[in-house]
Amino acid sequence: MRIAFIGYGEVGQTFARQFLARGDVQISAYDILFERGPLAERAREARVTPARNEAEAARDADIVISAVTADAVLDVAREAQGYLKRGQYFFDVNSASPNTKTRAAKIVNKTGGHYVEGAVMAAVLTPGIAVPILAGGPAAADLAARMNAIGMNIRAVSAEYGRASAMKLCRSIVMKGLEVMTVECGRAAAFFDVADEVFGSLEATYPGMGWAALAENSLERVSNHGLRRAAEMREAADMIADMGGDPSLARAIADAQERGAAAAMPEKIKKTA
Repeated sequence: MRIAFIGYGEVGQTFARQFLARGDVQISAYDILFERGPLAERAREARVTPARNEAEAARDADIVISAVTADAVLDVAREAQGYLKRGQYFFDVNSASPNTKTRAAKIVNKTGGHYVEGAVMAAVLTPGIAVPILAGGPAAADLAARMNAIGMNIRAVSAEYGRASAMKLCRSIVMKGLEVMTVECGRAAAFFDVADEVFGSLEATYPGMGWAALAENSLERVSNHGLRRAAEMREAADMIADMGGDPSLARAIADAQERGAAAAMPEKIKKTA
């Protein structure tokens, strides 16, 4: 199987490494950072063929995986319109709103390729290619069968576009919101030296959550991944606005995730200096 990655960040690198470890897979990739810095060389060291552009990466691919950022979903889809061939699969695993995924599908499917919506339902780094992914679109079941045969964990949930992303982003409102709320609670409780009492009370009300550990783990996630989580929550806000709702809560969660990541930046810089 020949797989091309558009975007060679955490998702692309993790998936590519594990696909190659299984054998019988060839990987090419394109990332805007290949033009500067060491990323292209790291790709070569991992036995991934770095390409000069998206078209070159996808030229001989059976499956093109778009793993960029939410704000680039439509740009990558439009670019694919110029190179995607009939019968190629275009697997969009970015965290974008149902409306954005539906628009991208219309663009890509004009090529005769098969756009498949993907919604990654957990952090990728630990499970790797076994991370649960929901898939949507007419070709979702076919793609799932092909990719699951090489170790992925894809479940086709709908022949319609948008449902898989709606499942993910509705869940994200709780997951990303809970993260920033427990971080804020933990900071305030620590300031007033009442953390034991606060977390004990929460545990009595909602037993089994492990509130103190949740606050600590949430701080790590927000610090290290807050920018990506903020982008995802802005897509959730767009989803709510598209349905005629008030997106202010989702946007506030996005802002809090972004602030958490920004607050951690000086410490990160100090540790790497």
